[in-house]
Amino acid sequence: MQIDVTSFTVNKRFPLTISRGTTAQTTNIWVKISQDGIEGWGEASPFSVGNYSQSTDTIRIALQQVVPALQGFNPLQRQQVEQVLTQFQVPCSVRAALDMAMHDWLGKYVGLPLWQIWGLDRNVIVPTSVTIGINSPEGAKARARDWLQFMNVQLFKVKLGSPDGIDADRKMLLAVREQAPDLEFFVDANGGWNLIDAIEMCSWLADLGIKYVEQPLPRGEEKNLTKLKEHSPLPIFADESCFTSADIPHLANCVNGINIKLMKSGGLTEAMRMVHTARSCGLQVMFGCYSDSTLANTAAAQLAPLADYLDLDSHLNLIDDPFTGALMQEGRILPNDLPGLGVQHSASVA
Repeated sequence: MQIDVTSFTVNKRFPLTISRGTTAQTTNIWVKISQDGIEGWGEASPFSVGNYSQSTDTIRIALQQVVPALQGFNPLQRQQVEQVLTQFQVPCSVRAALDMAMHDWLGKYVGLPLWQIWGLDRNVIVPTSVTIGINSPEGAKARARDWLQFMNVQLFKVKLGSPDGIDADRKMLLAVREQAPDLEFFVDANGGWNLIDAIEMCSWLADLGIKYVEQPLPRGEEKNLTKLKEHSPLPIFADESCFTSADIPHLANCVNGINIKLMKSGGLTEAMRMVHTARSCGLQVMFGCYSDSTLANTAAAQLAPLADYLDLDSHLNLIDDPFTGALMQEGRILPNDLPGLGVQHSASVA
């Protein structure tokens, strides 16, 4: 198979601030594989988790190193390709892009969308949450108004873990709830709390009717999740603490669910493994994203019928997304009927 790599830069309509910093722009990588006149597409986007990061340059260099070793394979040889990627120790976002592209190629080869190949039911897909980043109370309220004017919002996910402390978190969350009193809310601290603050906040959030709290403690402090779960009346979801299916058994007794992101997992193949592993451990499942375009989020949407919660909103906040794909209906991200991922490039659609 022929593999081509192109970078593209996307800009956020509204910069997103979380406990680790602010993102307004990213340069992502578009991977295209060609075989027998069919082209499959994938995306790699940069991200950072604590002291671990995958930059655009890291992704690009890894692709330059591994692509020559993959040229002789067919997109149907996913297991063999996976062995090569393991041998080269490529970053997980590179795995994600190549795995995505091979799945896209397969769907186009047989003329079916992936959700249909897997026998999934689009009718059970839940609404996606949309994200309010860390801000002043008035700034957060304004961002909530922007979302409400932009689309039919069903759920808000509010980023907490402010460097100004949990009092600032409380004020911001109450301000957003004042703007949308009838909607359900989740919160995500992105590892921004210590154990004492997390215990206090989980009790306070439960009294407000918040649905769950995501990644309350920093990655690397998983031992404290057991103590937190003992005191928390809220379900706890792991994000930064859970990359692949190998992480799930270690978390099974200290969280209630996991957040699967294609860039962390290394693609759709591992994401499916994670779903089954989580279910076997009695955990709930959500799908999330980084600064992904419509390409990666449409890929994740192919597995959306398997999720309890969805947070696939990054492409909705882009002013220059080069792709079209999954549809928005009543706050839900629905994969379309086109074969493979069902993604098209804006230039080819215009």
